[in-house]
Amino acid sequence: MRIERQTIVHDGPGGPFEALAVFDADAAGPRPIVLLFPNVLGLKEADFEKAEALAALGYAVFCADVYGQGKRTTRQSLNPAAYMDELNNDRVLMRERLQAAFETARAMPQGDSTRVAAIGFCFGGKCVLDLARSGADFAGGVSFHGVYDPAPQGHGGPIVAKLLVCHGWDDPIAPPEATVALAKELTDAGVDWQLHAYGNTAHAFTDKDADMVERGVYYVESADRRSWRAMVGFLEECFA
Repeated sequence: MRIERQTIVHDGPGGPFEALAVFDADAAGPRPIVLLFPNVLGLKEADFEKAEALAALGYAVFCADVYGQGKRTTRQSLNPAAYMDELNNDRVLMRERLQAAFETARAMPQGDSTRVAAIGFCFGGKCVLDLARSGADFAGGVSFHGVYDPAPQGHGGPIVAKLLVCHGWDDPIAPPEATVALAKELTDAGVDWQLHAYGNTAHAFTDKDADMVERGVYYVESADRRSWRAMVGFLEECFA
């Protein structure tokens, strides 16, 4: 096994965008594609390490950039949420950028364009849900401690993707009423969905660098481990 990283610069609304492909260069033939959408900060090393773990499982991974080339923040930035806020305020633009990432991922030479899934963390979980809401044709999506507010423009087509929502029950960004509202939205849309809720767990439970307990944003090892295992089984089901 030889895991490689390959930068992909592609066009899109407001671009260019700088994504990263991660795959086993020794694997023969096309393999299922997994899009990975990062959290509020944009793409970073922690995302690439998750992508390498997915590539070791046999997937071609596309780490998606929806902010634009060079647009990244850190928790120490003056406004860490600046680029996220831009898209939250224009969900149509956000949908267009998600679709551009989706089509670019499907063109990966290492991947099988007919077998695609998506995962996302925090804002990336919202990206997964909005990609599904757009009517994009992909097998399944996983939201880790995502954000659930519906797209104001509604669904762009039938939601065809199966969805797994991995949720910290004490998440202040997605309180119980928002979680129940998402469940109703997906049920009304006829989606094959499931919710895994973790007790004594708040936001960012997969992020080892998150340590803002007073704000309900912190890492939880057990929820991180359990949600990753749930994702592994879910992807196996999607691509069976």
